[in-house]
Amino acid sequence: MSAWANKYRGATVEDLDPPSALSQHPSDSIANALLNAYERDYTHLTVISEDTRALLGYLSIPRLKQLVEEGVVSENDPVEKAMLRFRRKGNVYQVITMDTSLEELERFFDGGVNGSGAQDFAIVTDRSRRFVLGVATKADLIEFAKRRPA
Repeated sequence: MSAWANKYRGATVEDLDPPSALSQHPSDSIANALLNAYERDYTHLTVISEDTRALLGYLSIPRLKQLVEEGVVSENDPVEKAMLRFRRKGNVYQVITMDTSLEELERFFDGGVNGSGAQDFAIVTDRSRRFVLGVATKADLIEFAKRRPA
């Protein structure tokens, strides 16, 4: 995707106009999560604590659909049974904010944090990581670069 880098010309994540994050609680049903994602055409949903609103993890909707189809989880199960949890201890998280450059976002998607692996999406937060503002995907970045005049 680095061929697109010259098309960013100083643009930031804010220029992607990422949609607001849609958050679920661990106790919400998988059916509810699937319906919310379908209605908004989202591929990823964040999972937050019901008490503190702290970010706990996320749901990858394609993966969730696969788990339901394979019978690993049912639509009546709670989200916590299928969510991917963030590992807090010992991990370095790259903070992605509305001010993050698209070049930096591209590096994040291509190599992850410290080269830990490619990422499909980024959770956009405020600088202090207290509020989830949106979700940006690799597809959003590619579409932005395609729309940008040469």
